[in-house]
Amino acid sequence: MRNTPAPTTATLGPTATPESGAWHLLGLIAPLVTLTGIIAGQPAAGAILVLVLYPLVDLALARPAPSRAARSDGQGLSLLLYIHVLLHTSVIVALCWRAAVDGNTAATWIAMLSVGINSGSSGIIVAHELGHSSARSINHWLGRWNLLLTLYLHFTIEHNRHHHPAVATDTDPASAPRERNFWQQLAYTLPAQFKSAWVLAGCSGSQQRFNPVLRGLLLQSILVIGIWQGLSGSVALAFVGQALIGIFMLEYVNYIRHYGLRRERGAPVTAQHSWQTEARWSRWTLLELTRHPAHHLHPGRHFWALQPCPDAPTLPAGYYALFWPALIPPWWRRLMDPLLEPGNRPQ
Repeated sequence: MRNTPAPTTATLGPTATPESGAWHLLGLIAPLVTLTGIIAGQPAAGAILVLVLYPLVDLALARPAPSRAARSDGQGLSLLLYIHVLLHTSVIVALCWRAAVDGNTAATWIAMLSVGINSGSSGIIVAHELGHSSARSINHWLGRWNLLLTLYLHFTIEHNRHHHPAVATDTDPASAPRERNFWQQLAYTLPAQFKSAWVLAGCSGSQQRFNPVLRGLLLQSILVIGIWQGLSGSVALAFVGQALIGIFMLEYVNYIRHYGLRRERGAPVTAQHSWQTEARWSRWTLLELTRHPAHHLHPGRHFWALQPCPDAPTLPAGYYALFWPALIPPWWRRLMDPLLEPGNRPQ
C-alpha cells in the first residue's frame, strides 16, 4: 500500500514550492503521436520521435531543474495515469486495426515497432506505478490491464516481492553486474525473472492451478489465440511483437538503472544501490522513473512525491540519451565503468 507520507513544503522551508505537475503532461506526447501516426498512415512517427528526437531533447534538457519541494498530493496527476492507460489501450487497438487492414506488410511491422516502444515507455511504466497500489484497488486492476496488453503479467509479483528486497544483490535478476553487457543481461534476466515470479507465486502440489503466474500465462494465451482466431494471424503476430518490444524497453531501463551497483545480502538498501538522473525530459515524460533510488527507499510513494537523493550515483545522461550507448557495449562501458569508482561518480 502507498502509506508513506511525502515531505511537505513546510519541512523544506516557507519559500519552497513544488514543481508544476503540468510538466508531466509532456509524457502524453509519445502515445498521442504514435496513435495519430498509425491512424494517419505514418506508422514510423512514434519510433522516430522516441528513438531519434527524444535523445536529442534529453541531451538539450540535461541540466537539472532547480530543487523544489515534493508534492504532498497528486492534484490531478492520478488522472494522468488513467489517461495513459486509455491511450495505451487505444494505441494497441489502432495497431490491431492497422494490421487487419494492411496484413503482412512493412507498414504493419513499422507500426508494431512504434507501438512496442510506447508499450515500454508508457504502458509498462504506468503499470509499474499502479502496481504499487493496494491489491484489488482500481489502480491495481488498471496496472494488470496494461501488463496483460504487454504479455508481462508476472512483472508485478517479481518486481514488488523480489526485486525490491533483493536489489543490487546476486539473487536479483534485474540488477546487472558490471561484467554483463545489455545483450547478455537481456538473455539472462527474462527467464530468470519469470522463474523467480513462478517460485514466489507458489507452483507445487495442489496450489499449482491457483498459481497467479500460471493464471496469467493462460489469460495471455487466451488473448493471443482469440486475436488470431477472431482477426488474423498478422494481427496476432503484431500484437505479440509489440509486447516483446515493450518488454525489451523495460529491461533496457532496468539495465541502466542498476548496472554495476552491488551490495551484500542482508545489508540495508541505500541510495547507493541504483542510479538516478535529473535530466528533465526523462523525468517529466517517464513519471519520475529516473528518481529510482528514492523509489527503492520509499516504494510506497507516488511518483509525484519522489525527490532526488543527494548521495545517489548519477547517470551521465537521461534515459533516452543512454538508449543507443547501452546497445553498444564498448560505448556503454566507456561511459559507465569509470563512474563505478566511488570517487568519480557525479552527484
